[in-house]
Amino acid sequence: MEDRAPKKLNKGISLKKFNIGLFVLAVIVTGVMFIVMKRTSDLYDETYDVSEQVVALRESAYDMQLASDYLTEQIRCFAVTGETKYLYNYFEEANVTKRREKALDTIKKYQSDTVAFNSLNEAMVGSLDLMNIEYYAALLTIDAYGYDRQSFSDIPGNIELSKRDLDRSVEEKKHVAINMLFDNAYRSKKEYISSNMKKCLREISDGMEKEQSELAAELKAQVSLEHVLTELLLAILMGMVIATTIMVINPLMKFVGLIREEKPIPIKGAYEVRFLAKTYNLIYYTNVENKKRLEYDASHDKLTGLFNRRGYDLLLSNVDLECAALLLVDLDYFKQINDKNGHDVGDRELVRVAESLIKAFRSHGYSCRLGGDEFAVILVHVDGKTETMVEKKIRKINERLSKSMKGVPAVSVSAGLAFSHEGMDTEELFKNADNALYEVKEKGRGDICVHE
Repeated sequence: MEDRAPKKLNKGISLKKFNIGLFVLAVIVTGVMFIVMKRTSDLYDETYDVSEQVVALRESAYDMQLASDYLTEQIRCFAVTGETKYLYNYFEEANVTKRREKALDTIKKYQSDTVAFNSLNEAMVGSLDLMNIEYYAALLTIDAYGYDRQSFSDIPGNIELSKRDLDRSVEEKKHVAINMLFDNAYRSKKEYISSNMKKCLREISDGMEKEQSELAAELKAQVSLEHVLTELLLAILMGMVIATTIMVINPLMKFVGLIREEKPIPIKGAYEVRFLAKTYNLIYYTNVENKKRLEYDASHDKLTGLFNRRGYDLLLSNVDLECAALLLVDLDYFKQINDKNGHDVGDRELVRVAESLIKAFRSHGYSCRLGGDEFAVILVHVDGKTETMVEKKIRKINERLSKSMKGVPAVSVSAGLAFSHEGMDTEELFKNADNALYEVKEKGRGDICVHE
């Protein structure tokens, strides 16, 4: 049946070509998205600038009104109370703070030669005209309270009291000054200033509202386009993930279980995975034949049944060092055990340790006796959980060995673990594991150390 299938189906879809196609599409979509995002960013900046401009213009128009009202309030307070602090506040606003002039400059910056600017300018002209009345009223009040005019140099020199007003009594001067600041003529000028400022605000609001609406509509369209492009990118990404899962990850997950069980793996998945499966199966069947040719006695230790030094060398030279680790294990104080209890007991201790290693690491690698009380476990197919797993198993072995049984005294083992990586040879791996083992012995034995 498989032979009759289309040639491409037999070979499998090339994941490389499939991903390249999706990658090219993603690059194109990303490029378009960057262009759209740039335009969206520009629109946002424009909208922000317009909003800032609206705020600045409105604040300027309000500042003009506030400054005008503040000047009126201070000069009236001075005329009513005669307290000079109000007059100095008036001079501070008119000649130092200058909110009216600053407001007019701001409007001119954004909207020169517009109805809004002309209206505010008219308000400014009216406010300056009103100041002549205020200065005259101030001068009357100064004279009424007997203050030295020279102390108030901020009053323009061209403002002089008429002979009629000079001849008035103190109370009359006060009354005339107050009346000038509260009569209908004064209120009429204030209303003229206020109406021009309201007109300015109205023009600002109407003009900016239209511009903001247009920018908001275009910004909404750009954001919608971004959403569409984002969804397209997510679809491409999901396509890559689903394809990789179906054609690579799922087959590999099945392969891992079969490889750990030392079984051949099925030819399925993407072209690259099929090629890997075929290569592995070739190696697997070759390895099976090689194992059959090995003589058991030549590669195993007679006492413990573990691989001997020769078997260790053969195994270590054939494992994939890119995903392997080496565990060296020594029986602690083995010489004292032999000297005190005899070699027979020592041999039984070695067998006990060997059985513990086989039980703990049978499914994870190959247990070996290198000689004397030196053991090694070649761990294959290691992953991120291997270190924790080995540490737990060594400590569990020591927990079991700490109990004497059948005339064999309690003992412990020390272990050093080292992981291999690309480019490392077997000698360096052994040296790293041996250094880790030495560190355990220096710290008191009976534990495990991992070479960093």
